[in-house]
Amino acid sequence: MPSYVNPEKCDGCKGRDKTACMYICPNDLMTLDKEAMKGYNQEPEMCWECYSCVKICPQSAIEVRGYADFVPMGARVTPLRGTDSIIWAVKFRNGTVKRFRFPIRTKPEGSIRPYDGLNQPGDLRDIVLAGDREKLGAEIPVPAGK
Repeated sequence: MPSYVNPEKCDGCKGRDKTACMYICPNDLMTLDKEAMKGYNQEPEMCWECYSCVKICPQSAIEVRGYADFVPMGARVTPLRGTDSIIWAVKFRNGTVKRFRFPIRTKPEGSIRPYDGLNQPGDLRDIVLAGDREKLGAEIPVPAGK
């Protein structure tokens, strides 16, 4: 479901040089139309569907096109961004709305300590970090003094 920008909701991140969606897109697809001051997806067919732009948009202006097997014809998928979750609202053509909530984070921001319990890294020139010489079948020079 490639993303697209709803021009009625987009404010171009209030006239900055780089919008939030431009900043976050890993494929550099989002760009800013300088005349209209609105963001847009310049190549939707190249979208990785990571939805980073959807999650970061402060105006909730980025929507996604649904695939026919997931979203029946005439339906709409709208992401609603909250402080702790994203709610995907699927509106079917008969008017029924289903909402699915997914957490943005599972742990409080700043609470993860990735190096707790690990030994401090040693000398990066250590021969152990180069792999096993015998298995590699190559002579790896040992730094002087080792």
